[in-house]
Amino acid sequence: MSKPVVAIVGRPNVGKSTLFNALAGEKISIVKDTPGVTRDRIYADVSWLDRNFTMIDTGGIEPDSKDVILSQMRDQAQIAIDTSDVIVFMTDVRQGLIDSDSKVADMLRRSGKPVVLVVNKVDSFEKYMPDVYEFYNLGIGEPIPISASSKLGIGDMLDEIIGHFPEKKEEDEEDERPRIAIVGKPNVGKSSIVNKLLGEQRVIVSDIAGTTRDAIDTEIVHDGREYVFIDTAGLRRKSRIKEELERYSIIRAVTAVERSDVVLVVIDAAEGVTEQDAKIAGIAHERGKGIVIVVNKWDAIEKDDKTMRNYENEIRRVLSFMPYAQIMYVSAQTGQRLNKLYDVIDVVIENQNLRVATGVLNEIMMEAVAMQQPPSDKGKRLKLYYITQVSVKPPAFVIFVNDRELMHFSYTRYLENKIREAFGFKGTSLKFFIRERKEKER
Repeated sequence: MSKPVVAIVGRPNVGKSTLFNALAGEKISIVKDTPGVTRDRIYADVSWLDRNFTMIDTGGIEPDSKDVILSQMRDQAQIAIDTSDVIVFMTDVRQGLIDSDSKVADMLRRSGKPVVLVVNKVDSFEKYMPDVYEFYNLGIGEPIPISASSKLGIGDMLDEIIGHFPEKKEEDEEDERPRIAIVGKPNVGKSSIVNKLLGEQRVIVSDIAGTTRDAIDTEIVHDGREYVFIDTAGLRRKSRIKEELERYSIIRAVTAVERSDVVLVVIDAAEGVTEQDAKIAGIAHERGKGIVIVVNKWDAIEKDDKTMRNYENEIRRVLSFMPYAQIMYVSAQTGQRLNKLYDVIDVVIENQNLRVATGVLNEIMMEAVAMQQPPSDKGKRLKLYYITQVSVKPPAFVIFVNDRELMHFSYTRYLENKIREAFGFKGTSLKFFIRERKEKER
Protein backbone atom coordinates (compact mmCIF):
# COMPACT_ATOMS: atom_id res chain seq x y z
CA MET A 1 0.00 0.00 0.00
CA SER A 2 1.43 3.38 -0.98
CA LYS A 3 2.01 6.11 1.57
CA PRO A 4 -0.61 8.87 1.73
CA VAL A 5 0.49 12.34 0.62
CA VAL A 6 -0.19 15.43 2.75
CA ALA A 7 0.27 18.93 1.28
CA ILE A 8 0.70 22.19 3.21
CA VAL A 9 -0.97 25.29 1.71
CA GLY A 10 -0.89 28.84 3.07
CA ARG A 11 0.06 32.49 2.64
CA PRO A 12 3.66 33.72 2.93
CA ASN A 13 5.09 33.91 6.44
CA VAL A 14 2.41 31.83 8.17
CA GLY A 15 5.08 29.28 9.17
CA LYS A 16 4.75 26.52 6.54
CA SER A 17 8.50 25.83 6.41
CA THR A 18 8.78 25.91 10.22
CA LEU A 19 6.05 23.27 10.48
CA PHE A 20 7.58 21.26 7.64
CA ASN A 21 10.97 21.22 9.37
CA ALA A 22 9.41 20.34 12.74
CA LEU A 23 7.64 17.33 11.20
CA ALA A 24 10.63 16.23 9.13
CA GLY A 25 12.82 16.38 12.24
CA GLU A 26 15.59 18.29 10.52
CA LYS A 27 16.14 21.59 8.76
CA ILE A 28 15.66 20.55 5.16
CA SER A 29 13.57 23.41 3.82
CA ILE A 30 16.55 25.74 3.50
CA VAL A 31 15.94 29.47 3.16
CA LYS A 32 17.29 30.02 -0.32
CA ASP A 33 19.27 32.87 -1.84
CA THR A 34 18.06 32.21 -5.37
CA PRO A 35 14.67 30.99 -6.57
CA GLY A 36 14.27 27.35 -7.48
CA VAL A 37 14.39 23.96 -5.86
CA THR A 38 18.11 23.11 -6.04
CA ARG A 39 18.74 23.76 -2.34
CA ASP A 40 15.14 23.46 -1.24
CA ARG A 41 13.85 20.04 -0.25
CA ILE A 42 10.10 20.15 -0.67
CA TYR A 43 9.12 16.69 0.50
CA ALA A 44 9.85 14.58 3.56
CA ASP A 45 8.79 11.25 5.05
CA VAL A 46 6.88 11.61 8.32
CA SER A 47 5.77 8.94 10.82
CA TRP A 48 3.07 9.34 13.45
CA LEU A 49 1.82 6.46 15.59
CA ASP A 50 1.71 3.50 13.18
CA ARG A 51 1.18 5.55 10.01
CA ASN A 52 3.77 6.82 7.52
CA PHE A 53 3.09 9.57 5.02
CA THR A 54 4.86 11.95 2.64
CA MET A 55 4.61 15.64 3.46
CA ILE A 56 4.97 18.15 0.62
CA ASP A 57 5.46 21.89 1.00
CA THR A 58 3.69 23.42 -2.01
CA GLY A 59 5.46 26.77 -1.44
CA GLY A 60 6.12 29.01 -4.40
CA ILE A 61 4.48 32.22 -3.18
CA GLU A 62 6.41 35.48 -3.41
CA PRO A 63 4.88 38.45 -1.54
CA ASP A 64 4.90 40.96 -4.42
CA SER A 65 1.35 42.23 -4.27
CA LYS A 66 -1.99 41.12 -2.91
CA ASP A 67 -3.27 40.14 -6.38
CA VAL A 68 -0.18 38.05 -7.12
CA ILE A 69 -0.36 36.34 -3.73
CA LEU A 70 -3.99 35.32 -4.29
CA SER A 71 -3.36 33.96 -7.78
CA GLN A 72 -0.29 32.05 -6.58
CA MET A 73 -2.20 30.71 -3.58
CA ARG A 74 -4.86 29.42 -5.95
CA ASP A 75 -2.15 27.72 -8.04
CA GLN A 76 -0.68 26.28 -4.86
CA ALA A 77 -4.07 25.05 -3.65
CA GLN A 78 -4.72 23.43 -7.04
CA ILE A 79 -1.42 21.54 -6.82
CA ALA A 80 -2.41 20.31 -3.35
CA ILE A 81 -5.87 19.29 -4.60
CA ASP A 82 -4.40 17.44 -7.60
CA THR A 83 -1.69 15.52 -5.77
CA SER A 84 -2.53 14.98 -2.11
CA ASP A 85 -4.77 12.76 -0.01
CA VAL A 86 -5.08 15.34 2.79
CA ILE A 87 -4.54 19.13 2.65
CA VAL A 88 -3.22 21.13 5.62
CA PHE A 89 -4.46 24.72 5.24
CA MET A 90 -2.25 26.93 7.38
CA THR A 91 -3.26 30.35 8.72
CA ASP A 92 -1.74 32.81 11.20
CA VAL A 93 -3.49 33.85 14.42
CA ARG A 94 -1.42 37.08 14.60
CA GLN A 95 -2.44 38.27 11.10
CA GLY A 96 -6.00 37.07 11.63
CA LEU A 97 -8.47 35.99 8.96
CA ILE A 98 -7.99 37.83 5.66
CA ASP A 99 -9.75 37.86 2.30
CA SER A 100 -7.33 35.57 0.43
CA ASP A 101 -7.74 32.91 3.16
CA SER A 102 -11.49 32.88 2.51
CA LYS A 103 -11.07 32.61 -1.28
CA VAL A 104 -8.63 29.71 -1.04
CA ALA A 105 -10.86 28.03 1.58
CA ASP A 106 -13.73 28.13 -0.95
CA MET A 107 -11.55 26.31 -3.48
CA LEU A 108 -10.45 23.69 -0.97
CA ARG A 109 -14.00 23.12 0.24
CA ARG A 110 -15.27 22.54 -3.32
CA SER A 111 -12.47 20.05 -4.03
CA GLY A 112 -14.00 17.40 -1.79
CA LYS A 113 -10.54 16.54 -0.40
CA PRO A 114 -10.13 16.33 3.40
CA VAL A 115 -8.82 19.65 4.74
CA VAL A 116 -7.20 20.14 8.16
CA LEU A 117 -7.40 23.81 9.15
CA VAL A 118 -4.38 24.82 11.24
CA VAL A 119 -3.97 28.17 13.02
CA ASN A 120 -0.27 28.78 13.67
CA LYS A 121 1.69 30.99 16.10
CA VAL A 122 -0.62 30.18 19.03
CA ASP A 123 2.21 30.33 21.58
CA SER A 124 -0.26 30.68 24.45
CA PHE A 125 -3.62 28.89 24.21
CA GLU A 126 -4.97 31.04 27.04
CA LYS A 127 -4.09 34.29 25.26
CA TYR A 128 -4.96 33.45 21.65
CA MET A 129 -7.92 31.00 21.77
CA PRO A 130 -10.57 33.76 21.36
CA ASP A 131 -8.78 34.77 18.11
CA VAL A 132 -8.65 31.15 16.92
CA TYR A 133 -12.46 30.90 16.98
CA GLU A 134 -12.62 33.54 14.22
CA PHE A 135 -11.33 30.89 11.76
CA TYR A 136 -14.57 28.88 12.09
CA ASN A 137 -15.88 31.49 9.61
CA LEU A 138 -13.90 29.76 6.82
CA GLY A 139 -16.43 26.94 6.91
CA ILE A 140 -13.91 24.12 6.50
CA GLY A 141 -14.12 22.58 9.94
CA GLU A 142 -12.63 23.08 13.36
CA PRO A 143 -9.45 25.17 13.51
CA ILE A 144 -6.57 23.41 15.28
CA PRO A 145 -4.32 25.80 17.24
CA ILE A 146 -0.59 25.08 17.01
CA SER A 147 2.78 26.73 17.42
CA ALA A 148 5.14 25.25 14.83
CA SER A 149 8.18 26.96 16.38
CA SER A 150 7.40 25.76 19.93
CA LYS A 151 5.93 22.42 18.71
CA LEU A 152 2.69 23.01 20.64
CA GLY A 153 -0.47 21.26 19.43
CA ILE A 154 1.43 19.27 16.76
CA GLY A 155 0.20 15.92 18.13
CA ASP A 156 -3.47 16.98 17.90
CA MET A 157 -2.88 18.16 14.34
CA LEU A 158 -1.21 14.86 13.33
CA ASP A 159 -4.04 12.85 14.94
CA GLU A 160 -6.48 14.82 12.79
CA ILE A 161 -4.38 14.32 9.63
CA ILE A 162 -4.03 10.54 9.95
CA GLY A 163 -7.73 10.32 10.88
CA HIS A 164 -8.44 11.19 7.22
CA PHE A 165 -6.21 8.45 5.80
CA PRO A 166 -7.91 5.44 4.24
CA GLU A 167 -7.93 2.36 6.42
CA LYS A 168 -5.10 -0.11 5.83
CA LYS A 169 -6.78 -2.69 3.64
CA GLU A 170 -5.47 -6.20 3.23
CA GLU A 171 -6.74 -6.39 -0.33
CA ASP A 172 -4.43 -3.49 -1.28
CA GLU A 173 -1.46 -5.58 -0.25
CA GLU A 174 -2.73 -8.49 -2.33
CA ASP A 175 -2.77 -6.42 -5.54
CA GLU A 176 0.27 -7.95 -7.21
CA ARG A 177 0.01 -5.93 -10.43
CA PRO A 178 3.23 -4.06 -11.16
CA ARG A 179 2.77 -0.29 -10.83
CA ILE A 180 4.92 1.76 -13.18
CA ALA A 181 5.26 5.53 -12.74
CA ILE A 182 6.21 7.58 -15.80
CA VAL A 183 8.04 10.71 -14.70
CA GLY A 184 10.03 13.44 -16.41
CA LYS A 185 9.95 17.07 -17.42
CA PRO A 186 6.97 18.49 -19.34
CA ASN A 187 6.63 17.64 -23.01
CA VAL A 188 9.14 14.76 -23.11
CA GLY A 189 6.40 12.39 -24.30
CA LYS A 190 5.19 10.66 -21.12
CA SER A 191 1.55 10.56 -22.19
CA SER A 192 2.50 9.64 -25.78
CA ILE A 193 4.32 6.54 -24.48
CA VAL A 194 1.24 5.43 -22.51
CA ASN A 195 -1.01 6.07 -25.51
CA LYS A 196 1.22 4.03 -27.83
CA LEU A 197 1.36 1.13 -25.36
CA LEU A 198 -2.40 1.32 -24.94
CA GLY A 199 -3.11 1.74 -28.63
CA GLU A 200 -5.61 4.57 -28.14
CA GLN A 201 -5.68 8.26 -27.24
CA ARG A 202 -6.57 7.73 -23.57
CA VAL A 203 -4.40 10.56 -22.21
CA ILE A 204 -4.74 14.03 -23.76
CA VAL A 205 -1.59 14.89 -25.68
CA SER A 206 -0.77 18.32 -27.07
CA ASP A 207 2.36 20.19 -28.10
CA ILE A 208 1.77 22.54 -25.18
CA ALA A 209 3.75 21.38 -22.17
CA GLY A 210 1.50 20.56 -19.27
CA THR A 211 -1.78 19.45 -20.81
CA THR A 212 -2.02 16.35 -18.61
CA ARG A 213 -3.65 17.73 -15.48
CA ASP A 214 -4.08 14.83 -13.08
CA ALA A 215 -2.09 11.68 -12.46
CA ILE A 216 -3.92 9.03 -14.46
CA ASP A 217 -3.78 5.28 -13.83
CA THR A 218 -3.96 3.22 -17.01
CA GLU A 219 -4.30 -0.57 -16.89
CA ILE A 220 -2.60 -2.37 -19.77
CA VAL A 221 -2.51 -6.13 -20.38
CA HIS A 222 0.56 -7.46 -22.22
CA ASP A 223 1.13 -11.16 -22.87
CA GLY A 224 -1.50 -12.03 -20.25
CA ARG A 225 0.09 -9.91 -17.50
CA GLU A 226 -1.60 -6.77 -16.20
CA TYR A 227 0.40 -3.58 -15.58
CA VAL A 228 -0.77 -0.28 -14.06
CA PHE A 229 0.92 2.79 -15.58
CA ILE A 230 0.80 5.99 -13.52
CA ASP A 231 1.21 8.96 -15.87
CA THR A 232 2.30 11.93 -13.78
CA ALA A 233 0.27 15.08 -14.06
CA GLY A 234 1.76 17.71 -16.30
CA LEU A 235 2.16 21.34 -15.34
CA ARG A 236 -0.51 23.99 -15.42
CA ARG A 237 0.01 26.34 -18.31
CA LYS A 238 -0.72 29.29 -16.01
CA SER A 239 2.57 28.78 -14.18
CA ARG A 240 4.80 31.48 -15.54
CA ILE A 241 8.09 31.07 -13.77
CA LYS A 242 10.57 28.34 -14.69
CA GLU A 243 11.46 27.68 -11.07
CA GLU A 244 7.79 27.31 -10.20
CA LEU A 245 7.37 24.79 -13.01
CA GLU A 246 10.30 22.80 -11.68
CA ARG A 247 8.90 22.78 -8.18
CA TYR A 248 5.48 21.59 -9.34
CA SER A 249 6.93 18.85 -11.56
CA ILE A 250 8.99 17.56 -8.64
CA ILE A 251 5.97 17.53 -6.31
CA ARG A 252 4.03 15.53 -8.87
CA ALA A 253 6.94 13.17 -9.44
CA VAL A 254 7.13 12.51 -5.67
CA THR A 255 3.45 11.55 -5.47
CA ALA A 256 3.65 9.21 -8.48
CA VAL A 257 6.93 7.58 -7.42
CA GLU A 258 5.47 6.94 -3.96
CA ARG A 259 2.77 4.70 -5.46
CA SER A 260 4.98 2.78 -7.88
CA ASP A 261 7.20 -0.32 -8.03
CA VAL A 262 9.19 0.74 -11.09
CA VAL A 263 9.86 4.29 -12.32
CA LEU A 264 10.38 5.16 -15.98
CA VAL A 265 12.38 8.41 -16.10
CA VAL A 266 11.62 9.82 -19.56
CA ILE A 267 14.28 12.02 -21.20
CA ASP A 268 13.96 13.98 -24.46
CA ALA A 269 16.67 12.64 -26.80
CA ALA A 270 17.02 15.99 -28.58
CA GLU A 271 17.48 17.91 -25.34
CA GLY A 272 19.70 15.38 -23.56
CA VAL A 273 19.82 14.61 -19.85
CA THR A 274 19.47 17.71 -17.64
CA GLU A 275 19.84 18.71 -14.00
CA GLN A 276 16.05 18.63 -13.69
CA ASP A 277 16.05 15.00 -14.92
CA ALA A 278 18.67 14.23 -12.25
CA LYS A 279 16.43 15.72 -9.53
CA ILE A 280 13.44 13.66 -10.64
CA ALA A 281 15.52 10.46 -10.97
CA GLY A 282 17.01 11.16 -7.52
CA ILE A 283 13.55 10.93 -5.94
CA ALA A 284 13.08 7.40 -7.30
CA HIS A 285 16.64 6.45 -6.25
CA GLU A 286 16.14 7.73 -2.67
CA ARG A 287 12.96 5.72 -2.35
CA GLY A 288 14.62 2.52 -3.57
CA LYS A 289 12.40 2.02 -6.60
CA GLY A 290 13.27 0.06 -9.72
CA ILE A 291 14.48 2.52 -12.37
CA VAL A 292 14.55 2.55 -16.18
CA ILE A 293 15.87 5.61 -18.04
CA VAL A 294 13.73 5.92 -21.19
CA VAL A 295 15.27 8.13 -23.89
CA ASN A 296 12.27 9.15 -26.03
CA LYS A 297 12.22 10.72 -29.54
CA TRP A 298 15.27 8.63 -30.47
CA ASP A 299 14.05 8.57 -34.09
CA ALA A 300 14.62 12.35 -34.29
CA ILE A 301 18.37 12.05 -33.62
CA GLU A 302 20.94 11.86 -36.41
CA LYS A 303 23.13 8.88 -35.61
CA ASP A 304 26.44 7.30 -36.39
CA ASP A 305 28.18 4.27 -34.87
CA LYS A 306 29.21 6.24 -31.76
CA THR A 307 25.92 8.06 -31.01
CA MET A 308 24.42 5.58 -28.57
CA ARG A 309 27.68 5.02 -26.66
CA ASN A 310 28.30 8.78 -26.32
CA TYR A 311 24.70 9.33 -25.23
CA GLU A 312 24.93 6.59 -22.61
CA ASN A 313 28.21 8.00 -21.28
CA GLU A 314 26.56 11.40 -20.78
CA ILE A 315 23.56 9.85 -18.99
CA ARG A 316 25.88 7.84 -16.72
CA ARG A 317 27.87 11.00 -15.97
CA VAL A 318 24.86 13.14 -14.99
CA LEU A 319 23.12 10.26 -13.17
CA SER A 320 26.33 8.90 -11.63
CA PHE A 321 24.53 8.15 -8.33
CA MET A 322 22.51 5.38 -10.02
CA PRO A 323 24.83 3.36 -12.28
CA TYR A 324 22.48 0.36 -11.95
CA ALA A 325 19.62 2.05 -13.87
CA GLN A 326 18.62 0.39 -17.13
CA ILE A 327 18.65 2.60 -20.27
CA MET A 328 16.29 2.23 -23.24
CA TYR A 329 16.10 4.23 -26.49
CA VAL A 330 12.54 4.48 -27.82
CA SER A 331 10.19 6.53 -29.96
CA ALA A 332 6.61 7.02 -28.80
CA GLN A 333 5.76 8.39 -32.25
CA THR A 334 6.92 5.37 -34.28
CA GLY A 335 6.61 2.78 -31.50
CA GLN A 336 10.31 1.89 -31.87
CA ARG A 337 11.38 -0.58 -29.11
CA LEU A 338 8.34 0.27 -26.94
CA ASN A 339 7.24 -3.37 -26.65
CA LYS A 340 10.66 -4.25 -25.23
CA LEU A 341 9.84 -1.96 -22.28
CA TYR A 342 7.77 -4.77 -20.76
CA ASP A 343 10.72 -7.19 -20.80
CA VAL A 344 12.94 -4.62 -19.08
CA ILE A 345 10.23 -3.80 -16.49
CA ASP A 346 9.79 -7.54 -15.74
CA VAL A 347 13.55 -7.97 -15.22
CA VAL A 348 13.71 -4.94 -12.89
CA ILE A 349 10.74 -6.19 -10.82
CA GLU A 350 12.38 -9.62 -10.57
CA ASN A 351 15.61 -8.02 -9.34
CA GLN A 352 13.73 -5.84 -6.84
CA ASN A 353 12.31 -9.02 -5.30
CA LEU A 354 15.46 -11.16 -5.54
CA ARG A 355 16.59 -12.86 -2.33
CA VAL A 356 20.11 -14.26 -1.93
CA ALA A 357 20.86 -17.09 0.52
CA THR A 358 22.95 -16.01 3.51
CA GLY A 359 25.56 -18.71 2.92
CA VAL A 360 26.15 -17.56 -0.66
CA LEU A 361 26.38 -13.91 0.42
CA ASN A 362 29.03 -14.72 3.01
CA GLU A 363 31.08 -16.69 0.46
CA ILE A 364 31.05 -13.62 -1.84
CA MET A 365 31.99 -11.31 1.05
CA MET A 366 34.91 -13.49 2.20
CA GLU A 367 36.18 -13.76 -1.37
CA ALA A 368 35.97 -9.96 -1.73
CA VAL A 369 37.85 -9.44 1.56
CA ALA A 370 40.60 -11.84 0.42
CA MET A 371 40.98 -9.88 -2.84
CA GLN A 372 41.02 -6.45 -1.23
CA GLN A 373 41.99 -5.88 2.41
CA PRO A 374 39.43 -3.90 4.46
CA PRO A 375 40.59 -0.41 5.49
CA SER A 376 42.41 0.29 8.74
CA ASP A 377 42.96 3.37 10.87
CA LYS A 378 45.62 3.98 13.56
CA GLY A 379 46.61 0.33 13.56
CA LYS A 380 43.04 -0.97 13.89
CA ARG A 381 41.72 -2.93 10.90
CA LEU A 382 38.10 -3.35 9.92
CA LYS A 383 36.83 -6.91 10.37
CA LEU A 384 33.73 -8.13 8.53
CA TYR A 385 31.97 -10.93 10.41
CA TYR A 386 28.74 -11.67 8.62
CA ILE A 387 26.30 -10.45 5.94
CA THR A 388 22.60 -11.26 5.52
CA GLN A 389 19.74 -9.96 3.38
CA VAL A 390 16.89 -8.52 5.46
CA SER A 391 14.34 -7.30 2.91
CA VAL A 392 13.38 -6.77 -0.75
CA LYS A 393 11.97 -3.85 -2.79
CA PRO A 394 14.76 -2.73 -2.70
CA PRO A 395 17.05 -5.57 -1.62
CA ALA A 396 18.62 -4.58 1.72
CA PHE A 397 21.58 -6.16 3.51
CA VAL A 398 23.03 -5.94 7.02
CA ILE A 399 26.80 -6.30 7.45
CA PHE A 400 28.15 -7.00 10.96
CA VAL A 401 31.60 -5.50 11.62
CA ASN A 402 33.93 -4.83 14.55
CA ASP A 403 33.90 -1.02 14.13
CA ARG A 404 31.39 0.97 12.09
CA GLU A 405 33.70 3.98 11.88
CA LEU A 406 36.19 1.94 9.83
CA MET A 407 33.58 0.92 7.24
CA HIS A 408 34.31 3.55 4.60
CA PHE A 409 31.70 4.33 1.97
CA SER A 410 34.17 3.21 -0.73
CA TYR A 411 34.51 -0.28 0.79
CA THR A 412 30.72 -0.65 1.01
CA ARG A 413 30.56 0.31 -2.66
CA TYR A 414 33.27 -2.30 -3.42
CA LEU A 415 31.19 -5.03 -1.73
CA GLU A 416 28.08 -3.83 -3.57
CA ASN A 417 29.92 -4.16 -6.88
CA LYS A 418 30.97 -7.73 -6.01
CA ILE A 419 27.36 -8.67 -5.16
CA ARG A 420 26.18 -7.09 -8.42
CA GLU A 421 28.84 -9.00 -10.37
CA ALA A 422 27.43 -12.24 -8.96
CA PHE A 423 23.68 -11.52 -9.17
CA GLY A 424 23.22 -8.54 -11.50
CA PHE A 425 20.46 -6.69 -9.63
CA LYS A 426 20.02 -4.58 -12.78
CA GLY A 427 17.59 -1.68 -12.43
CA THR A 428 17.40 -1.64 -8.63
CA SER A 429 19.36 0.10 -5.90
CA LEU A 430 20.77 -1.95 -3.03
CA LYS A 431 20.69 -0.74 0.58
CA PHE A 432 23.41 -1.59 3.12
CA PHE A 433 23.17 -1.23 6.89
CA ILE A 434 26.34 -1.53 8.98
CA ARG A 435 26.00 -2.98 12.49
CA GLU A 436 28.73 -3.17 15.09
CA ARG A 437 29.39 -6.39 16.96
CA LYS A 438 32.20 -6.82 19.51
CA GLU A 439 34.52 -9.84 19.38
CA LYS A 440 33.07 -11.41 22.52
CA GLU A 441 29.48 -11.06 21.21
CA ARG A 442 30.33 -13.37 18.37
